Amino acid sequence: MGCGRASHTDHAALPEVVDYNFHIRPILSDRCYACHGPDANARQADLRLDEESTAKQTKLISGGYAIVPGNLKKSRLYSRIHSEDAEFQMPPPESNLSLSDHEIAMIARWIDQGAEWKPHWSFLVPTYSDLPTVEQSDWPNNAIDYFILSNLEQQGFTPSPEATRSTILRRVTLDLTGLPPTLEQLDAFLSDTSSNAYEKVVDRLLDSPAYGEHMASAWLDIARYADTHGYQNDRDRYVWPWRDWVVSAYNQNLPFNEFGTWQLAGDLLPGATLEQRLATTFNRNHRQTNEGGSIEEEFRTEYVADRVNTLGTAFMGLTLECARCHDHKYDPITQGNYYGLFAFFNSVDESGQTSHFTDAVPVPAMDLPNPDQEDELDRLAREIKAAERAVLDLTEASRARFESWSPSVPPGFQSSPILQCEFESLNGEILQCNGNKRGEAVFSPTVVPGHTGNAMAFDGESGFLFTDVQEFERTTPFSVSIWINPGEETGLIIHRTQAALDAGSRGWELALDRGHLVAQLAHMWPENSVRIQTTATVPLEDWTHVAMTYDGSSRASGLRLYIDGLPAEVEVIRDGLTRHITYDTMEVPLQIGYRFRDSGLRDGAVDELELYDRVLYGFEVARLAGNLDAPLDSEDMFRWYLAHEVVPWQRSHVILQDLREEENTLLKGIPEIMVMQEMHAPRVAHVLERGQYDALGAQVEAHTPEAILPLPDDLPRNRLGLAEWLFSPVHPLTARVAVNRHWQKYFGTGIVSTPEDFGRQGALPSFPELLDYLATTFIESGWDIKAMQRLIVTSATYRQRSEPTAELLAFDPGNEQLARGPRLRLSAEMIRDQALAVSGLLDQTLGGPPVKPYQPEGLWEEKSGIQYDQSSGRDLYRRTLYTFFKRTSPPPSLITFDMPTRAQCVLRRQRTATPMQALVLLNDPQYVEAARHLSARMLKEGTLEGQIELGFRALTGRSPTPPETQTLKALYREQFELFSRNPESARQLLEIGESPLEQGSNLAQWAAHTMIASTLLSFDESIEKY
Repeated sequence: MGCGRASHTDHAALPEVVDYNFHIRPILSDRCYACHGPDANARQADLRLDEESTAKQTKLISGGYAIVPGNLKKSRLYSRIHSEDAEFQMPPPESNLSLSDHEIAMIARWIDQGAEWKPHWSFLVPTYSDLPTVEQSDWPNNAIDYFILSNLEQQGFTPSPEATRSTILRRVTLDLTGLPPTLEQLDAFLSDTSSNAYEKVVDRLLDSPAYGEHMASAWLDIARYADTHGYQNDRDRYVWPWRDWVVSAYNQNLPFNEFGTWQLAGDLLPGATLEQRLATTFNRNHRQTNEGGSIEEEFRTEYVADRVNTLGTAFMGLTLECARCHDHKYDPITQGNYYGLFAFFNSVDESGQTSHFTDAVPVPAMDLPNPDQEDELDRLAREIKAAERAVLDLTEASRARFESWSPSVPPGFQSSPILQCEFESLNGEILQCNGNKRGEAVFSPTVVPGHTGNAMAFDGESGFLFTDVQEFERTTPFSVSIWINPGEETGLIIHRTQAALDAGSRGWELALDRGHLVAQLAHMWPENSVRIQTTATVPLEDWTHVAMTYDGSSRASGLRLYIDGLPAEVEVIRDGLTRHITYDTMEVPLQIGYRFRDSGLRDGAVDELELYDRVLYGFEVARLAGNLDAPLDSEDMFRWYLAHEVVPWQRSHVILQDLREEENTLLKGIPEIMVMQEMHAPRVAHVLERGQYDALGAQVEAHTPEAILPLPDDLPRNRLGLAEWLFSPVHPLTARVAVNRHWQKYFGTGIVSTPEDFGRQGALPSFPELLDYLATTFIESGWDIKAMQRLIVTSATYRQRSEPTAELLAFDPGNEQLARGPRLRLSAEMIRDQALAVSGLLDQTLGGPPVKPYQPEGLWEEKSGIQYDQSSGRDLYRRTLYTFFKRTSPPPSLITFDMPTRAQCVLRRQRTATPMQALVLLNDPQYVEAARHLSARMLKEGTLEGQIELGFRALTGRSPTPPETQTLKALYREQFELFSRNPESARQLLEIGESPLEQGSNLAQWAAHTMIASTLLSFDESIEKY
């Protein structure tokens, strides 16, 4: 068993009634479950202590039962934890998991009282509690206060008085908008004597655009948002429109169930809008690699696992990741449950590696046109549809005339190939082809006997490249004819791509895949591509003629494959090409026989290549394959007839091709963003042994952990069904976890102090009835986020003074009982935004691309060799939410103030106070420049006392005390004297930052005031809410 005895004595009083959830389960979970919990692979002595039936009814190997309700002597659990015998005691003393005497006594009393078992508290549906009765009935402002006050009264304490009006205005303004109140707002509130003055302020703040920006900051931590992919190269990614959507969603007060559903499964909603699809970028915010040599499936598996882990942390407060490699050791989540959730996110047509050689957005992706571009796309879509209809109508109208048409001579080749190579010999390293076109040999291909004359053989690394051959777009018809003698079943024949995974396979290719002939065009593999493959295989070690033709339609139906001159039956693998297949920033040659970091035509040979800038007809392919007497196919002849004899059809076809090229060009200028999109057929999911991508275990269907809430039969087994399950009114976790995060935002610590873990190893709620009240209220309100914020900040609990009395400090040093108001360090974003706001520098433009404010030189170059191009003008003073976030080199001043690296989902930040933070506030150009501009505001006041008063009030919300004023006056005089003696130092200080220095100012005076402002910016009260 897994419990033991401590050597020390704990005399803390035992509760009158021992509760399993609040007193016993935490002990068992912490000390026993590792060996006697849910994980069957780690279980010892075949004993489970996490389930009532097994703990009470399983006969032990040594005889008897672990727990016999009401009978300590027969309860082997008690005898083992109470034993002084090191051989008998559990857990063994060397485990360092021994129980204290108090914990042993607690278990003893619980067994004596009948060992009543209860399901884990957070796995029970939240229930509405009646408000407790209180003696100080005039204190509560709303329901929250009854729960807090009742608890305080039971312990003989009373709440703290309400904070001053200036303090509470600063507190609520910072909490709801992340910005301090202006002096005008402060004065207006202080002069407002109406009974609902505070409530009016709250409503104004909730309606402010700054509210959504501030709320979004915490959600970006949860969503692991960044502006780069991460890993070694850490390339930029285009995801800021999703960040702006989050801001908008909060400002519009999108209900939380919709806010979550759209992000998890917005693409699956009936008639999904662009906004709902955009929301699903949430699932794609994880890190992504573009490192060459990566195992694609390994990283794709990591991406799916990240989504599962984020689901668990963000919405359910569970450590699901603990069940990836084995059953969860503490919570009732099996490894099968984990991969049941994995299956919901497994059917996205994505690659585990992003493109290194292009800037292609990892697929699936969605176009984000601006209004003008959207109008153009709509116009082109209509015109292309009409042109396709015109071509189709003319095609059908021409059939009757074709039946009576007969050519005077059989059709022949209408044009010469743009590239024709016979592979007879090499002139050094050069292959001479038609029209003075030259192929450059790579790693020495060899001359061998061919189908006709000689041919060229390859070893998988060797081949030819051509730089002077026409490039084909997805709108360009073309054809390839070549003889091959493959030595292996898989290999590249001919292609125009830079690489496979390293370039997202952008370009076109003709290849063999396990013996099947494959034709592919791709913008970004796999989703934005077309790919077909033959159902038949090509023989090895024999000459075979193969050909592909493409009609420029961007559709799989526009691709055809031929084997030995005959049309081949094909299977469509992908059919989603919507963007260009050429490269924007590099020249990519035509290549034969090899490809960078890929399998070339190993032990194979090629002969008689012909490349055309049009679609070959079947009879042409047959002749190229040597079938000179092949009968003319009627449909083939009809296509020839349309292209050569029906002038209206020819004109319509040209119009269609021109429109397609216009659309293709337009799309090149329209950004894309990663979104979720289901594959047509779900990908099969398996339990992965030890969590390894290639260790496939039992096949699993999409399902949810039954111990939490079974997935109803009427819900679809996809992400939309998962979201409906998650936001079910009877889901035990979702609402609790959400309101706990909101509570944490205002009080620093959640009602459950481990917001990411509501499981058995997590903390117990400090106010369980209040947590359930908030959860049920949240659901009943329609998941109204703003209403929940309003409820919390209008409570008397929130409005208390934060300064503790000596008695309160002794009773509750951590303010867990909330007998006083919150006092917390501001977040990194709030500290910077406050400095910009009080200085008058802040640019409050809403949304837009990320900006790059000041940071020390060389940090990016050291990490990834990329230069940091600092922004200029107003972009230097945008809200911190919009600062460019590079995963491998996050903004240093923000990280110093405990901003997470966003490598994974984070529900609570660390809170530290370090010397480095003071150095940032005193030396970072952003803060020095802010101090200069704040001091310029201060200098507009007539007296030194008035100047100090303005700066102090702007930052703290209150006037300075006389001693504080005297200290700052003395600092001013000292600094003024210093700068008067050294005017160059004053100039150097005032020239920090890009904003221009006003001419004609008294530099010594301005510099001295800048030092006062700098001191105020780093003052404890300035960087705290209190």
